[in-house]
Amino acid sequence: MPRKTSRITKRKNGLKFPWRAVLMIALVLLSPLYYGYILSFFSGTISWVKDIGEPMHYRIYRSFQIRIPTKHTVHGIDVSYAQGHIDWKRVRQMEENNVRVSFAFIKATEGVLLVDPYFKRNWREAPKNGITCGAYHFFRPQKNGTWQARFFMQNVQFEKGDLPPVVDVERLDGATPTVMRKELQRFLTHVERKTGVRPIIYTGLSYYKDYLAGHFNDYPLWIAHYNQPVPRLSKQVKWHFWQHSETARVNGINHAVDFDAFNGDSVKFREMLIR
Repeated sequence: MPRKTSRITKRKNGLKFPWRAVLMIALVLLSPLYYGYILSFFSGTISWVKDIGEPMHYRIYRSFQIRIPTKHTVHGIDVSYAQGHIDWKRVRQMEENNVRVSFAFIKATEGVLLVDPYFKRNWREAPKNGITCGAYHFFRPQKNGTWQARFFMQNVQFEKGDLPPVVDVERLDGATPTVMRKELQRFLTHVERKTGVRPIIYTGLSYYKDYLAGHFNDYPLWIAHYNQPVPRLSKQVKWHFWQHSETARVNGINHAVDFDAFNGDSVKFREMLIR
C-alpha cells in the first residue's frame, strides 16, 4: 500500500531556494556603483539638511570654507605675494560638487616700479597645471597711466589662450576722480593697442558706484562684492567676473584667497580668451 504523503511534506518538497534572486541581491550589494549611489544620496541629503535656511543657489562648500553662488559653473581665484608660495598642482586637483579652480588672475605689477615677487613663478606654474591665467596691474591714479601701462607690458608676455589683461583700480591716492579716469583711460588705451584686446577693469562695488559708473562701459567689468548671493548691481551693468569672497581656503595655498565666479558658461569663458 503506497505511503501517504502529508500536505506538509508536499509543501516542503515543492519549495525551491531562490538562488537567482539571492545572487542578484548579492551582486547589487557588493557593487561599488551601489555604494557610490547610496553614499551620494546620503551625502546630498546631509548637505540639503545643513543648507536649510540658506539662500537658494548660494550654499556653503565645506572644503573651501565659504558660500559659493551655485548658478555659476566657472570658478577661479586671484593671487599675489600675499598668498606666498603656491602649490598649483594641489590647487587644480581640489574639487567639491563640481566646483574647482579653473582660472587665476595673478598680480604682476603696481604703479611704475613694483613687480610682484611671486609673479613669474605663478605665471609659469599655474598654466602648467591646466589653469587659465590672466595678469593684473594695481593702478596708482597719481601716476601717469601710459607709463604704468608700459611698465605692465614690459613685465608680462601675453599669449594665445590667456585671459585679457586686468587693471585693478580701487583707490584715488589723493587724485580727483577726473584725474583718475583720465590716467586710467591712458592705461587702457595703451594696453589695448599692444595686446589687441580690451583690458578688464577690476574694482569694488562702492568705488564703481562712486567713480566709474557711466564711464568705461565698453570694457569688461570685474566687480568685488563679498558675502552676497548676487552682486548688488543694476541689471543694466554688464559684469564678467565677480569676486564674491576674500576668505576662501584652497588646497596648496597657506593663506586665505579671493574666490571668483565668471558670469557665463564654459563656452562664453573661452570666447573671452586672447586669440
